[in-house]
Amino acid sequence: MPSQAKVEDVERLRARLSGVKTAVLTEYRGLTVQQISDLRRQLRPAAAEYKVVKNRLARLAIQGLPLDRLGPHLKGPTGLVISKQDPVALAKVLQAFVKTNPLLQIKLGYVDGRLLQAPELRQMAELPSREVLLGQLVGALHAPVVRVVGTLDGMLRSLVSMLDQVRVKKETTAS
Repeated sequence: MPSQAKVEDVERLRARLSGVKTAVLTEYRGLTVQQISDLRRQLRPAAAEYKVVKNRLARLAIQGLPLDRLGPHLKGPTGLVISKQDPVALAKVLQAFVKTNPLLQIKLGYVDGRLLQAPELRQMAELPSREVLLGQLVGALHAPVVRVVGTLDGMLRSLVSMLDQVRVKKETTAS
């Protein structure tokens, strides 16, 4: 029979995990408490948090949630990075931290319903930010419109020039 404290721990973790868009399983073996605190501090601006979890309790907490697919990968000392917001920002922070602290091992990620291996998370970290991607999309959508307007403007200019030449020719022949 589980103790009341463990039941409450599972419920608190379940509440934190509900609505999570991104979760990354890490192995923190070899990191100091100070390094883990640094990671937590660096994750805050990305609206993410780092939690060291007990695997058995985490498996119970994710039952019935979309994160349930992470269950088989909860082995060894596990740290869980979660975010309900931008997964790219979270991946960027994790990647930067791993560069300076290679003892943090990224096991697996869950992003919007997909399981991602560590190399895929690394690729995601190399993506531009959401704002930059949106700017590129607007630019890509804007460019064809600008070309059409330029083409139509050129055609109108040519038509006006041709009509002006016809007018000048008629004036010179009428004189």
